[in-house]
Amino acid sequence: RSGLYSVVSSQSSVSSGINAEYGEFQTFHLYFKRINLRAMKLFVVAATLLALSLAEITEEENVMVLTEGNFDEAIAANKHVLVEFYAPWCGHCKALAPEYAKAATALKDEGSEIRLAKVDATEHKKLGERFGVRGYPTLKFFVDGKEKEYNGGRKSPDIVSWLKKKTGDPCKVVSTKDEVDGEVESSHFTVLAAFTDRSSAAGAAYTQVASDTDGVVFMVTDNTDLMAEFGLTDGGVVAVRDFADEEPRVVMPGEVNAESLSSFVSANRLPSVVEFSDETAPTIFGGDIKSHFLVFSDSSSETNKATLATFRKVSKTVAGKMICVYVDTGKADNGRILEFFGIKKDMGDVARIILLGEGVDKYAPDFTEMTEENLAKFGADYLAGNLKKHLNSEEIPEDWDAKPVKVLVGKNFADVVYNAEKDVLVEFYAPWCGHCKQLAPIYDELGEKYKDHPSIVIAKMDSTANEVEDINIRGFPTIKFFPKGAENKVVDYNGGRTLEDFVSFLDGTHDEDAEDKKDSAKDEL
Repeated sequence: RSGLYSVVSSQSSVSSGINAEYGEFQTFHLYFKRINLRAMKLFVVAATLLALSLAEITEEENVMVLTEGNFDEAIAANKHVLVEFYAPWCGHCKALAPEYAKAATALKDEGSEIRLAKVDATEHKKLGERFGVRGYPTLKFFVDGKEKEYNGGRKSPDIVSWLKKKTGDPCKVVSTKDEVDGEVESSHFTVLAAFTDRSSAAGAAYTQVASDTDGVVFMVTDNTDLMAEFGLTDGGVVAVRDFADEEPRVVMPGEVNAESLSSFVSANRLPSVVEFSDETAPTIFGGDIKSHFLVFSDSSSETNKATLATFRKVSKTVAGKMICVYVDTGKADNGRILEFFGIKKDMGDVARIILLGEGVDKYAPDFTEMTEENLAKFGADYLAGNLKKHLNSEEIPEDWDAKPVKVLVGKNFADVVYNAEKDVLVEFYAPWCGHCKQLAPIYDELGEKYKDHPSIVIAKMDSTANEVEDINIRGFPTIKFFPKGAENKVVDYNGGRTLEDFVSFLDGTHDEDAEDKKDSAKDEL
C-alpha cells in the first residue's frame, strides 16, 4: 500500500512539478509577450513620430520649407541642396521668391536630384547664426552636407545654370544651330567651341573656364555642319549674341587657354553699353572689371536717344578698361540705385564713374552737357588718375542738434565726430532698412539717456544720402564708435543692440565690449 502510495505520490509529485514548471513557463511567456507588445507599441510610436517629422518638410512651389527641427534631416537626405535664408519683410527676398520657385520647378520637371529650400532666418535664428547669415537673402549650397557659398545670379535661368555647372558637366553639348539660337534668344549671349577631343589642353581649359564662369552657358560641339555654320575649326571658339548695334558673332583670336578665354568672355558678354537691371546687376558688379562708367537718363525724355548714341561712341574708347552702364531714371525699379548716387530724375542726363573696392569710390564730372567731347574727357581723366572722389552730402539741417540723437550729414560729420573732447556713437542707417526701423526706438531711448552727458554724443546719419571719406558702409545698420582724444580713430561696434548693451559699452571699456558679437543683429544688405 505504501508502495502504491509511494508510486502514486511520486507520480503526483512529478505531475505537480510539471504543472508548476508549465505554469512558470506560461508566466514567463506572458511576460515576454507583454514586453514584445510594449516594444512593438514603442516601435510603432517611434515610426509614427519619424513619419510625422518627415511629413513636416512641407513644400511651397517645389521649394522645401526648412526649420530648426527638420534642417539637418533635409540636408542629410539630399545630395545637393540650395538653401535661401530670408526675411519675410526683405524686398530683395520678395523679388527673388518667384525666380527661386521657377528654378525649383524647372529642376523638378527635368527629374534633377538638386533640391531648393528656404529658411525664415528671422524665425529660426539659430540656423542663421550657425551659418553666419549677415544679410538677406543669403544663399548657401550644400553638397553631401558640406556648405559652399552660392555666387550665381538671382534669375531662374542663372540659378539653374549655376547649379548644373556645380553638379555635372559645365558644358552643354549641342549639334544644331537651333540649339545655339534658342540659348541666345533666352539669355542674349552664349559661347560655342568646337572640340573633337575635349581632353586636349585647350578643351580642358574651356571646361575649366565654363565651370568657373557664372551666368554664361558654354556650348561645345564636334558636329561638322555646325562648325561650318559658325566658321569654326577644331579648337575654335566663338561668342554668339544679340546685342543691339553689336556684331552678332565674335570669333576668339589666338591661343585658347584659361586666361585668354576668360578675358575673351569678359570682354564680349556684355554690350558696349549695358542697361542696368536686376538681371544684369550681378554680371555688372560681379565681373573682373571694377571701373564703371554710368550715364543716368530718362528713357521717355527728348534727349535720351541722342545721349545714348553719344555714350555708345565713347564706350569704344574705354572698352576692356571700363564697363559702360545706362541707368533709366524713368523706371521705378531703379529708385534704390538713384538714391545710392544721390541722383534725382529731374536732374536730367547725368554721368558718374565708380571704382569698386573695399567700398565704392564715386567720381562726378564738372560739366552738365553730355557731349562726346565731355564724356570722352571724363573717362580719359579717370583712367589717367586725374579725378578727385565725389562724396554725397545733404545740407546741414538747421535743427541737427535739437534732439537727443544728433543728425549728421557729410558736411558736418568731421566737426562733430572728430571732436577731441567727445565720445561719439554713430548709427549709419538707410530709411528703408527694416533692422534700422526696429532699432530706432531703442536708439532714441539711448539718446535720451545721454542727452545731458558732458562727453558722450549719440548721433545718426542717413548713409544713402551722405558719404564720408575713409568710412565704408557695407550694410545697414552699421554702428561705429569714435573715441575722444584719439585722432580719427574708429571702433566697429559689433555688440548687442539692446539699450543695456549700448549703455554697458559706453560706460565700460569700449574696444573690448565692441568685439562681443554673440548677440549682434543681422545687417540688411
